[in-house]
Amino acid sequence: MDYNDISASKLVSFSDMPPGQFLLGILSAFDNRYQAFADSYFKEITWKQFFAIICLRILDTPPTINELSEVMGSSHQNVKQILLKLEKKDLIEIFPDANDRRKQRIRISKHGNEFCNCHDPESIRLMGLLFSGISDAEFETAIGVIGKMEKNLKEMQQME
Repeated sequence: MDYNDISASKLVSFSDMPPGQFLLGILSAFDNRYQAFADSYFKEITWKQFFAIICLRILDTPPTINELSEVMGSSHQNVKQILLKLEKKDLIEIFPDANDRRKQRIRISKHGNEFCNCHDPESIRLMGLLFSGISDAEFETAIGVIGKMEKNLKEMQQME
């Protein structure tokens, strides 16, 4: 496989790079480019803020900040800052847990649901464009590789 054909950069030759290192690099670079694109698409919020909303939408019950941090793969402090900005824009609500007043839970506000409903059709269209030409088998392979990387990362973190 010629990594130079895959890379968006023509400034560097990737021909001698091991595949694992290339994959990690291209995932990181893609994440940066996608975040810049999504930030320009959503004028009201950043991609990371929208990702928090996406995570809230897929959870069965309103999570605590720690639970949302785990789903997002980010620190409690970073997620808290994201949530405070979303709360200020009236897109989410932070409220005390009914059983333990020390815990705070998060849910999408009425305005947040309206925001999502307004942006869902265009988001779906853009995802279709982004994933154009990718087969189910290719998705399964990519998900499997990243899943194994996640498992290995968790094991590495436990070694600390």
